[in-house]
Amino acid sequence: MTRIFWSFIFSILLWVGAASAQEDTAFVQIEAQPSLTIATERAQLYGTDLQDVNGFSMGGGWYAIALGPFSRADAENVLQVYTAERIIPRDAFITTQADYQSQFWPVGANVLNGVPASVPDTTVETTGVIETGPRPADETVREARDSEAALTREERMELQVWLQWAGFYNSSIDGAFGRGTRGSMAAWQEANNYEPTGVLTTGQRAELRAQYFAVLEGMDLRRVSDLTAGIEMLVPMGAVSQGATEFPFVHFDATGTVPGAKVLMISQAGDRNTLFGLYDIMQTLEIVPLNGERERGKDSFLLTGSDGRIVSHTEVTLDDGRIKGFTLVWPAGDEERRSRILSEMKASFTRIDGVLDPAAGSNAAQDINLLAGLEIRRPKLSRSGFFADASGMVVTTAEAVASCQKITVETDFDAEIAALDEASGIAVLRPKQQLAPMGVAGLLLGEARLQSDVAVAGYSFEGALGAPTLTFGTLADVKGLNGEPGLKRLALNALPGDAGGPVLDAGGSVLGMLLPESAAGRQLPADVRFAAGSDAIIAALEAAGVQPEAAQSAGAMAPEDLTTLASGMTVLVSCW
Repeated sequence: MTRIFWSFIFSILLWVGAASAQEDTAFVQIEAQPSLTIATERAQLYGTDLQDVNGFSMGGGWYAIALGPFSRADAENVLQVYTAERIIPRDAFITTQADYQSQFWPVGANVLNGVPASVPDTTVETTGVIETGPRPADETVREARDSEAALTREERMELQVWLQWAGFYNSSIDGAFGRGTRGSMAAWQEANNYEPTGVLTTGQRAELRAQYFAVLEGMDLRRVSDLTAGIEMLVPMGAVSQGATEFPFVHFDATGTVPGAKVLMISQAGDRNTLFGLYDIMQTLEIVPLNGERERGKDSFLLTGSDGRIVSHTEVTLDDGRIKGFTLVWPAGDEERRSRILSEMKASFTRIDGVLDPAAGSNAAQDINLLAGLEIRRPKLSRSGFFADASGMVVTTAEAVASCQKITVETDFDAEIAALDEASGIAVLRPKQQLAPMGVAGLLLGEARLQSDVAVAGYSFEGALGAPTLTFGTLADVKGLNGEPGLKRLALNALPGDAGGPVLDAGGSVLGMLLPESAAGRQLPADVRFAAGSDAIIAALEAAGVQPEAAQSAGAMAPEDLTTLASGMTVLVSCW
C-alpha cells in the first residue's frame, strides 16, 4: 500500500514538472509556408547555418519553421540577437508549442513532447563495487541547472565562446542554450570524461574557462588606462612594458618574454585627411609587413601584415575629431596566443577623455630611418635604372628584381617584370601606372669609340641622396675579358647602387647598362667595371614589346648638360 501511494505521488510530481516545463517552453518562429514541400526546403536551408531548426504543422494547410525549444528568456535572446544581425527575418516572433500540431522536420524528431534543452536529474544506485567511469561531478544536474540559471546573458555568451574555441560549438554566439549548445556541452563533457548531461556544473564551467585561458598563462593581460592618450584597453603586460610616448604613439616594448612583441596605443586629434595620412604613413613602417590586408573606410582603417618574423594588426577609427586605435605586433608562429590576445584587446578597447598632444614625447632618437620611434621600412636593396620609352618602361639590372615581394620605381610607383634576360643581366620593368618621364634613353647604334669618355648615372648610395650622381671614366674595351662581344669594359670607380644605371658617351647617347660587380671569384682592380651593350638592351626591350629609341647624333655636351640629361632618365629601382 505504501509503495502504491508513493508511486502515485511520484507520478503527480512528474506530471506537474512536465506541465510546468511545457508552459515555459518557447520557440522563435521564422516563417510559415502554405506548402509542405517549400517549408521542408526552407527548413533545410536554414539548417545549413543555424542549429535548433524545426518544421511544424500548424493546421489549416500551413507549416511553420521555428527555432527551439528554448526557455522563454533564451527565446527572447535568440530573437533579439538573430534579428539584429539579420540572420532571421525581422518579423520573426516567439511562440509556444501549443501553436503547433506535429513535427515534420528534422525527419523523425519530436521536440513538442520535450522540455527546453535540459536533462532531468538521475538517481544512481551504488552496489559497493568500485567501477571505472566518468569523473564525478561537483553538482547534481538540478544543482547545475540552478547555478546556470544565475548566469547573465553575457556570461552565457562567454560560455558559448569557450565551447566554440574548444571545437564543440559552431553556431551563433547568442547566449541561448538550445539543442546545439546543449549538444556541445555534452560533447565537451564526454571528451573530458564527465557524464554527458548537457548541463555544465560550476566546476566544469571553471575547467572549461581554465582551458580557454591556459594559452594566456604568463601574459598578464592587464587593463591599462592612459589618460594622455585617452585610451583604456587590455595589454599583455607579461610580454611588454610601457615605454616612451612619441606622438602619435604610446609605445609598449618587448620585455624579452615574447621576443618581437610590441603594442602601440594610437592617439591624435584630426579629421579624415589626418586619418588617411596616418593610414599611408603606417604602411611605410617596418612593423607593418607588406603582405596583408589593407582596408580603409571613410572613418577608419585596418592594416594587417605578416612575414617570416612577425604578424601585425592595426585598427584605427575617427570619432568626434579624435583618431584612436592600437597596433599589436607578435612573433610569427605563435598564432593561437596572438589571436587570443588580439581578441581580448579588441573587445576591451575603450575611448576615454583625452588625446595625445603633438608635442608629446622627447623624440630623442634622431634618425632619418625612424618615425616617432618606429623604424621605417627599407628595401632589401636599391639599384639604378633608366627610362626606355615615354610610357615609363624601365631598364635595370636583373640583380635588382630577384626574389622581391614588391618592386618600386622612384620609391612610390609599383612595377612588374615585363622581360628578364638572365644571360645579359638585363630586366625590363613595366610600371603599374603610366608615368611621364622627364627624359628617355637614346640608345647608341653601332660601336662606341675606344678610350672615349663615358659617364655612369646612378643612385650610388641606394637612394640616400634622393637624386642620381654621375661617375666619369673611359671606355677601356668593347668586349669582355674573355672576348665576350656583348660586354663593354669600363675604367671607372662605381658603387653597388650604380648597377643598372645608363652608361652615356660624351654626346649623351646610351651605349650600355652598368652591370653589378662580379668577377667569378677573381679580385679585379677597383676601377674595372662592365656594362651590357646597347645591342643587348635593344633585344631585351623588343622582347618586352617596347620600341627602343635610337640616339640622335650630336657632339660632345657640356658636363652640366650631360648631368641634366642623365638625371632626367635615371630612376631608383627598389626591391622590397
